[in-house]
Amino acid sequence: MTDEPERGRDRERERERQRERPTSDRTDGRTTDGPDSEDRVPADDPSSARTARLRTTHADADRVAASLRPDNTDSMSMAVDGDTLVTTVERETTGGLQSTVDDTVVNLTVADAVIDTATNNL
Repeated sequence: MTDEPERGRDRERERERQRERPTSDRTDGRTTDGPDSEDRVPADDPSSARTARLRTTHADADRVAASLRPDNTDSMSMAVDGDTLVTTVERETTGGLQSTVDDTVVNLTVADAVIDTATNNL
C-alpha cells in the first residue's frame, strides 16, 4: 500500500495555507495587487524603472519619428540620427514596458510602410 494519496492531500493543504496567508507573510516577496505586481517596486526607488532602447533604420527616419511623436507618452523619447531612429521607453513594470515596446514596434512598422507607399506611389 502506498502513501501517495496522503502526500497529495498534504501538498493541497499547504497550497491552501499559502493562498490564505496574508501577502505580507509570504516569503517570496510578491504582492497580489494586480497585473505585474510581482515586479513592482516602490515609486521612490531610483532603480524602479525598466528601460528599453529600440534602434531602427528607415528610408526617412525623420518622417517616421514625426508620425509617431503625437502618440508618445511621457515615458518615451525619440531621437533621429541620419537614417536611424532611437526610441527609448522607460516604464515602472516589466509588463508595462513590454506592452509599450510591442505597441511601438507595430506603430514603427505601420508608419514606415505608409510613408514608403506614399513616397513610391505619388
